[in-house]
Amino acid sequence: MGMKIVGRERRKLRIRKKVDGTPERPRLSVFRSAKHIYAQVIDDVTGKTLAHASTLSKDLKGALEGDKKTGAAKKVGALIAKACKSKGIVKVVFDRNGYLYHGRVSALAEAAREAGLEF
Repeated sequence: MGMKIVGRERRKLRIRKKVDGTPERPRLSVFRSAKHIYAQVIDDVTGKTLAHASTLSKDLKGALEGDKKTGAAKKVGALIAKACKSKGIVKVVFDRNGYLYHGRVSALAEAAREAGLEF
C-alpha cells in the first residue's frame, strides 16, 4: 500500500471519529478514483446505504459527454441530492473521506447543497 493511500486512510479514520451517520441525519460519503467519483448516503446505525450516485449511474449516461471531471462531480452532487429528496432525506453530514475539500469533492458538495441537501 502506497504512502499516499496510508495518509488518506489515517485522515479518513480521524474524520470518522467525529462524523457519524444517523437515521435522521445520514452520512454523505465521497469516493473519487482517477476517472470517476462516487457518493453514498449511509446510515451508520444499521450500516445501510440509503442512496447512491456516481459518474457511472444510469441516470447520467450520456449526460457527461465532454464534461471535465469537476463538471461531472457537480452532476453527481445534484443527482445524489435528488435521490435523497425522493427518500425524504433533507439533512446529511458530509464525509470528505480523507480527501481535501477542494476540486471535485467540493464541487460535488456545493452542487448537493444547491439541489437542496442541508449540511
